[in-house]
Amino acid sequence: MPHTSDTRYAVVSCHVERILADDVFARLLHFARDRPGGFPIAALIRPPDPDAAEDEAEWLERARQLIAIGPFGHHTHWTSPSHARPRPGDDAGARVLREATWFEERDLTPTLFCGGGWYTDAGVAAAVAASGYADCTPRARRPGYLPLGAPWAQLDAPARVETTGGVAAAIPTTHSIGELARAVVRPGGLPEPVVHVYFHDTDLLEVRRRSVLIGALRLLGRRRRASDLDVVVANLGATLSSVPFGGIARGEGSDHPE
Repeated sequence: MPHTSDTRYAVVSCHVERILADDVFARLLHFARDRPGGFPIAALIRPPDPDAAEDEAEWLERARQLIAIGPFGHHTHWTSPSHARPRPGDDAGARVLREATWFEERDLTPTLFCGGGWYTDAGVAAAVAASGYADCTPRARRPGYLPLGAPWAQLDAPARVETTGGVAAAIPTTHSIGELARAVVRPGGLPEPVVHVYFHDTDLLEVRRRSVLIGALRLLGRRRRASDLDVVVANLGATLSSVPFGGIARGEGSDHPE
């Protein structure tokens, strides 16, 4: 369905981290097919970890089921399946490029990216742009669990981010499950031009969190026009303002230390 340029969009993404767990995958597949609130679910999928002996064939079969339903993105855990952010000294950008090549070699074409633990730096941003991804790693607000000084990126609205690897569209992530549940019942609680809700696949195992998410998305669908990340990137396109990565970088090594 066509969208006008002044539409205030809402989109939803899932950080898919346990695609090989039968119970997690079954819940996610059902949720993605059901589309609460009318929202296509963008699956931001962590590749199999080379050090964790994860079954690549099973991963590919399940990933392709999700890709057939909605937008597809690349989600990186730099240290391990259970440790999202990189260790000191890791070349995080190089890992993004290695994983992008892994996807390409298997005829998979992610269009989106989100760094695990909201981590990004100049090298990661350049790798994202060079890979042709739209970046969902920037946050509208600082994640509360990050230590002061931890690297992340802050962006209030979609923009084109200038990096040494090229220019990438960025659609910031704005709301967790809890943030959305509070915002949808509060007058004026959704001021963002694009509301971007995220959740983890494991959230769907918890009855209460799953119920809150479904209810909040249904309310959101009444207040905003449901869209998906690929459509938003395509429709906003050249209307996005440009910002240098250094202007949105936060934390250690940036021009905006906390």
